[in-house]
Amino acid sequence: MTEKEPRRSRCHGYDDGVTDIDRAVTPATDAADPAPVSPAPGEQRRLAHPPSDRFRVESSAEVVPGPDPSASVARGAVVAITVAFVGAGTLVVLGAVATITTGLIVVAGAIGFAVAVALQLGAGGHLSRGQRIVLAVALTLASVALGQLGIWRYALTEGGVLPLIDYMGEVFGPLVVVEFVVGAVVAWLAAR
Repeated sequence: MTEKEPRRSRCHGYDDGVTDIDRAVTPATDAADPAPVSPAPGEQRRLAHPPSDRFRVESSAEVVPGPDPSASVARGAVVAITVAFVGAGTLVVLGAVATITTGLIVVAGAIGFAVAVALQLGAGGHLSRGQRIVLAVALTLASVALGQLGIWRYALTEGGVLPLIDYMGEVFGPLVVVEFVVGAVVAWLAAR
């Protein structure tokens, strides 16, 4: 091999520089000959596009879904009210049947978050930010109040005799107030 000859690779007989295949597959830039020269038989040819291009997303606009056409204020309210009732039931089961006290604070926060998310998903852009916050906080407070009322009613069926306020003060103390505050704050933050 002389110094002027290109160095050839042992694998396929290609040189380190541009090969005839590269020249054959590369489109011609001359206006007189627009068609590329096909490679010689037995030589490798290159694809115009890699096979993985078929999986490529052409535009990010196609991936981003538009607004939900079924979203409405009524749908958001129904979904959020349903979530609030489920949350109140969860408070009753955990507070009365399972006799959990401090854990109800976490449940109140979860109710606030779930109600706010339900409003956002169900109503979409049909509610303003302020309306969404007010509805989320109000439904969360109503859910926690309904849950506490359910806990008291369950206690009455088990032989309790105390009125609602006395029962809540005796059994839960300031935790009831903390539940209301945590639920309202989480609902406010999640609905923003």
